[in-house]
Amino acid sequence: MRLIPETSQLVKNACRSFSTNKLQPVTHVIFDMDGVLLDTENIHKLSVTTVAAKFGKTYNLDLRYRVLGAPELDGAKMVISELKLPLTVEEYVNMVREFEKKVMSDVDVLPGVDRFIRHLHKNNVPFAIATSSAKKSFDTKTMKHKSLFSLFHHVVNGPDVKKGKPAPDIFLACASKFPDKPPPNKCLVFEDSPNGVRGAKEAGMQVVMLPDPLLPKNLCTEATVVLESMEHFIPETFGLPPFN
Repeated sequence: MRLIPETSQLVKNACRSFSTNKLQPVTHVIFDMDGVLLDTENIHKLSVTTVAAKFGKTYNLDLRYRVLGAPELDGAKMVISELKLPLTVEEYVNMVREFEKKVMSDVDVLPGVDRFIRHLHKNNVPFAIATSSAKKSFDTKTMKHKSLFSLFHHVVNGPDVKKGKPAPDIFLACASKFPDKPPPNKCLVFEDSPNGVRGAKEAGMQVVMLPDPLLPKNLCTEATVVLESMEHFIPETFGLPPFN
């Protein structure tokens, strides 16, 4: 694990962990969406917190981090089971979606994302998205940024694969959709969740983790590199074209 300088004190305290592993050059980039490209995780946290509160329950940090990055239905089952909510999965999902659709269409991209995506596109580096979000949810979240998201070569949504994160399926499927079908070790993944990091590593890929500032240290140990923000990423450390 390598923690790039300039990270906040919160991330230093939560995820300080290092490795002497040499970073390997890559040719393709795969991005998770929520919490990596778009500032959606706080909205999702608020929506689940609101639903849980209707039944006198608390959506605690431990449960949140287990749900983070999991496919929508898997996350729903975890919340219902853990909090003993008197809801079916369908009822729970509908309540969360009803809350989120009021605000998700206006969500912003995270710092450094626009610059990096356009840099990759300008330099002909292939890049794609592997997200646990379903197609309908993806379309809502990206509505405000259609021009930017049109630059991605392709998108693999969670329901399109048999097993969701932390299984490696979605990352392997995403890599296979590039025309030149790169081997896993030539793909660099950007993730924010422990589930996503674990899946990418299982797929044989290097991972840049952009964790929640309060994520406990023991949940940040599997990534290749940990950054506070996309703004701190240095492309040439992975053999990608440097910023001008």
